[in-house]
Amino acid sequence: MSQRLSVVMIAKNAADLLPDCLASVAWADEIVLLDSGSEDNTSEIARAAGVKVYTNTDWQGYGVQRQRAQSYATGDYVLMIDTDERITPELQQAIQGVLAAPQSGAVYSIARRNYFLGRFMRHSGWYPDRVMRLYERERYQYNDNLVHESLACDNAPVVALNGDLLHLTCRDFASFQRKQLNYATAWAQERHQRGKKATLTGIFTHTIGAFLKTLLLRGGVLDGKQGWLLAVVNAQYTFNKYTELWALSRGYSEKA
Repeated sequence: MSQRLSVVMIAKNAADLLPDCLASVAWADEIVLLDSGSEDNTSEIARAAGVKVYTNTDWQGYGVQRQRAQSYATGDYVLMIDTDERITPELQQAIQGVLAAPQSGAVYSIARRNYFLGRFMRHSGWYPDRVMRLYERERYQYNDNLVHESLACDNAPVVALNGDLLHLTCRDFASFQRKQLNYATAWAQERHQRGKKATLTGIFTHTIGAFLKTLLLRGGVLDGKQGWLLAVVNAQYTFNKYTELWALSRGYSEKA
């Protein structure tokens, strides 16, 4: 007997992205969306598409919000996606194959194809960018990290699925930059709370290292102009992370 699938997502002000995302997973047994306090018609669009919509504005990080969203799911398996992601037909077929003949205890990794300034990247560390998103609902859930949360599934067998998850990472550069800055701030706050510190030397060595890793070690040069630009963006993101941590540890930031 085929297992039931719950597609689970968290969202905030995603009205422009949501219709295409929902269309790509319309074949699922149920779709659950936890709204984090949208000021647009995200919830209305979701409800009109038959999605089970819930709201929780007490933001405690991506990991906690994903845990809350999963708590509303009823399927045997969870497929966790974001509103700026789309399931390709090949990936849909692979997921349905898992539901028809699942491997007990396994988690399933999906190759994510990331979009950056007009191009789906094929190198630069952005492809295949495998993420573990399909898993048994009652067995696994996400950790409670503020940012860069991951599935808590230590020692679980990992099975790679065919097909890609399309990720519209950077359609608008200004919005992407704001999101990167928010991620960097959350990363620094989390490390600061754990007693971590950064040095001035460390800021620059990590920044230069991020640029060279993206461009050379991860083949960014093969992605053309976008590869060079992404190397700079990754370096900038790294600079922001470690500089904020440096500022927090010295009391130079109001967020301390």
